Amino acid sequence: MNRRRFLQTAGLTSATALAGCSGLFETDTTPTEPPLIEDRPDAVYYPTHSEGMEMAGMAKQGRWRLGLMYSFPHRFWLMGGGTSQQQEKVTIENGDDVHLMATVWDAETMTVLPAGDVRVELSKDDWSDTRTMWPMLSQNMGFHFGDNMGLDGDGTYTADVQVSGLGIRRTGTLAGQFGSAVTLSTEFEITQEKIDGVSFEEYDQKKGSQGALPMMEMDMMPMSTVPSQNDLPGQFIGEQRSGDAKFLATAVDDTEMTEDTYLAVSPRTPYRSYPIPMMSLSATVSRGSESVFDGTLKPTLDPEMGYHYGANVSGIESGDELVVSVDSVPQVSRHEGYETAFLQMPEMTFSV
Repeated sequence: MNRRRFLQTAGLTSATALAGCSGLFETDTTPTEPPLIEDRPDAVYYPTHSEGMEMAGMAKQGRWRLGLMYSFPHRFWLMGGGTSQQQEKVTIENGDDVHLMATVWDAETMTVLPAGDVRVELSKDDWSDTRTMWPMLSQNMGFHFGDNMGLDGDGTYTADVQVSGLGIRRTGTLAGQFGSAVTLSTEFEITQEKIDGVSFEEYDQKKGSQGALPMMEMDMMPMSTVPSQNDLPGQFIGEQRSGDAKFLATAVDDTEMTEDTYLAVSPRTPYRSYPIPMMSLSATVSRGSESVFDGTLKPTLDPEMGYHYGANVSGIESGDELVVSVDSVPQVSRHEGYETAFLQMPEMTFSV
């Protein structure tokens, strides 16, 4: 798989941790990533280290909101595409100065938006570069877009961030919104001193053990979490695990999508309840020897249920059996601590 080479940015104010790092502006002051743990579990685990991150800038247009952040450059893993479970490890390259991250959200509902593509054009004086960022999961930031990148030294940068329209179904107050692309721009100053001020912490005792880093604290923007069981609408069917991901199923009657029943399945990471996008799910509902439903669950974004997968069914009754199959594992890129999870994902059976 060829890595897309385009661009990113960096800047001011602060947040809290993320995983990765290495050299900046060719100086010796940047921490070096510890070696990967050899015997990592096939599950979410504590990475070897965490690092702080800084807010580069924010932008808005209509209901669109953008937060642009940076940290040290660090390793991450790309998925092979399609139904592939193969991964490509991206390592730090010469010239990588920062890891740039972007989060996009709706100002009205504060819902993080899984835009299709986020492309950044960065310029400073007579220098410019562009990059298409990877959709990613990290333990303390959840879903975002990011990549490692090089800069042109200290100075003031302009970032023009092109965000594509959402290619998945939107419901509730998100219906009819965010279908068209938008460009959000911000200007910021970055220096080697600011980059050197990003925090970095190695872990000795808990690295490699199952668990996850704390969620970062960020007052200026929402986190990409999904509702707890108690906050999901409708009749809760149950919770199952596959590939260390949690899957919560619920049935909602008389929604805007159907007069019958809307079946929603909400996959999320363990420990932090981040949504897991970019997978393919299907389901069957059986009532004795009768098949009530057999089909695809569509990725959907809803302000009440968050990012989930759903379909209209003719009804769900006590005694029914729901089987959910993962037809394609999540193709979202992963930061350290997530790369060994969500790969082998057997089907799940729920009893209503």
